[in-house]
Amino acid sequence: MPARPNVVVFDVLETLLNLDPLAERFEKVGQPATLAGPWFMRFQRDAMALSLAGDAAPFEPVARQALRTESQQTLSEDDIDYILAGFASLPTFDDALPAMRTLSEAGIKVGCLTVGSPDNTRAFLDGAGLLEFVDHVVTAQAAGIWKPHPNIYHFAAEQLQTPLDRMALVAVHAWDCHGAKRVGALAGWCARLELEPGDVFLPADVTGQTLTEVADKLVALGEP
Repeated sequence: MPARPNVVVFDVLETLLNLDPLAERFEKVGQPATLAGPWFMRFQRDAMALSLAGDAAPFEPVARQALRTESQQTLSEDDIDYILAGFASLPTFDDALPAMRTLSEAGIKVGCLTVGSPDNTRAFLDGAGLLEFVDHVVTAQAAGIWKPHPNIYHFAAEQLQTPLDRMALVAVHAWDCHGAKRVGALAGWCARLELEPGDVFLPADVTGQTLTEVADKLVALGEP
């Protein structure tokens, strides 16, 4: 059994933050609601590709370009502004707050590891009532690289002042957990999005149907 982490960092988009309401904004600008999913996948792919090529991949410019491409150049810049403004009001999943509270009450430092901007992420956390449990927000922008590149997990551990093997990443993406495991960090995978992690990824140290279950299992890991 691995040792209990002294730091847990949460992925934000799709793990803490529910992106489903963005679909309504696509409809309001004349696009099918079903475009939201492919757009988000294109956005992530393009950002990862830029990062692998050695270039910066700032959130907004990459998200805007992915919207233009996925809509076949039919969205106006005002339409794109409207869609991206929706991030400010997206809800958290119901299990986010109790999971963070469980970890905080157990004496485990809590952080976020995200692709968004620090200010926007803190504003979202504050509005959702989560900021009081979050000690540090680490972004791909600050790290200069996107997940799952090894450097971003090292950077997060440095920012949170912990050895890498005492930091756990919590995400609903098996590829993100795989990235953390490959560099020696712990990982907690929540099955809400993918249902099964798949055989091509390293298994997470703990798994659960909800973030709360994942948090409980991380707290229950043995002392070093």
